[in-house]
Amino acid sequence: MKAIIVGGGIGGLCAALALQQAGIETTVYEAAPKFKGLGAGVGLAANAMQGLQRLGVVDEVVARGKQLDALVIFDEHGREISNMDTRRLSNKYGINNFVIHRADLHEVLLKHLAPGTVVLGKRCEEIEQNGEQVQIMFADGSHATADLLVAADGISSVVRQQLVPDSIPRYAGYTCWRAVVDNPGVEINNMISAETWAPQGRVGIAPLQDDKIYWYACINAPQRDEKMRRMTPEKLARHFEEVHSPVEAILACTSQDQLIWNDIADLKPLKHFVYGRVVLLGDAAHATTPNMGQGACQAIEDAVVLAQCLKQEPILAKALKSYEKRRKARTAKVIQLSRTLGEVAHWRNPLLGKLRNTLFRAMPRFITQRQMEDLYRVDF
Repeated sequence: MKAIIVGGGIGGLCAALALQQAGIETTVYEAAPKFKGLGAGVGLAANAMQGLQRLGVVDEVVARGKQLDALVIFDEHGREISNMDTRRLSNKYGINNFVIHRADLHEVLLKHLAPGTVVLGKRCEEIEQNGEQVQIMFADGSHATADLLVAADGISSVVRQQLVPDSIPRYAGYTCWRAVVDNPGVEINNMISAETWAPQGRVGIAPLQDDKIYWYACINAPQRDEKMRRMTPEKLARHFEEVHSPVEAILACTSQDQLIWNDIADLKPLKHFVYGRVVLLGDAAHATTPNMGQGACQAIEDAVVLAQCLKQEPILAKALKSYEKRRKARTAKVIQLSRTLGEVAHWRNPLLGKLRNTLFRAMPRFITQRQMEDLYRVDF
C-alpha cells in the first residue's frame, strides 16, 4: 500500500511515522516552502505521551521538554481557583502535564522518518478518487497518486472542505496571542502550568527548558477584529496591567517577531472521518479549542490508532471504518467539553466570574481527576 499525507504538522508527521512503522510506503506533502523553527509551546497530556511511546520517540521528546507537577488556575489577584496535582495521574498513566517547544517536537519526529518522506512547497488544491486510487493535484500543477490519502492539513483543510463543504470553522468568541520568551528575570513556579482567569481575559504561563517561558493570552473580541490584529506586546501588557504579577512583565518582554496571533475556532463534530480512500486526521477531522490542551494530543492518538487499524485489518474499507468508530465519539466529546470550558473561563460579568470561581474552589478534586482519567484511558 502507498499512502500520501497532506500536511506536515504534528498530526501529519506522527501519522507518517506510524504508517511507516506499519510497513506502509508513505509520503508527506507540506504546503510551506520550509520548516521554520517558529511556533510556541505545546502541552502534552498522558494520552499523547502514551502515543509517542508507541511511536518509539518518547524518550527523545522527554529530553527536549519539561514535566510539570500541577495545573493551577488563579484569579486576577493571584488567588487559587483550582489546583490539580498531576503527579498521581503521572504515576498511574505515565508522563503527564508535559510541555515542549513545538519546533523541538517537530524536529524529533522528522528525524525518525525515512529519508525523503517530507516534500515541501506542495500545496494541495484538489483531490479526485478513481476506483482504488486517490489523486492529489497541487498548486504548482503537479500531482501524486496513492492507495490512501490522509488529510492532516489543519482546521482549514482543503481536503475536508472539498468533501464536506459545510464544515466551516466556528469562531469561539475570543482571540489569542502566544509566544516563547526568555525569562526576563521574574519569579515563576517552575513546576506548574498556570492559567489566570481575569475580567480582562485569560493568560497562561508554563516554564520550558533553558529558562524559557511559554505564554498565551486570550481576549473576548469580534472575529477578525482589526484592533486585535494590530495588538503589540506592549499593548497586551497594558491590557493586563492590573492582573497579578508577573503577567505584565512577561508580556512586555516579548518582541513583535516572537508574537503569534490567531482567532480561536473549532469544528462542529463531523458525522464521518472517512470518505472512500480519504481519511481525515487531527484538526482536519476534529479541531478543538485549546482549553483542555488536547488538540495535538488527539492528533497523536489518531496517528497511532490509524496505523493499528491498517495493520490489524487487511481490507482497507474495514480498517478505515474501525478507525472512524474508535475516534469519532471520543474527539466529539473533547470538542464539546473544551468549548464549554472556554465559554465559562471567558465570562465577562464580574458577578458570574466570582460565582464561577467560588464553585470551582468548592469542587471536589476527585471530580476533576476523574474527568482527566477519562482522557488518559486510550484504546491503543
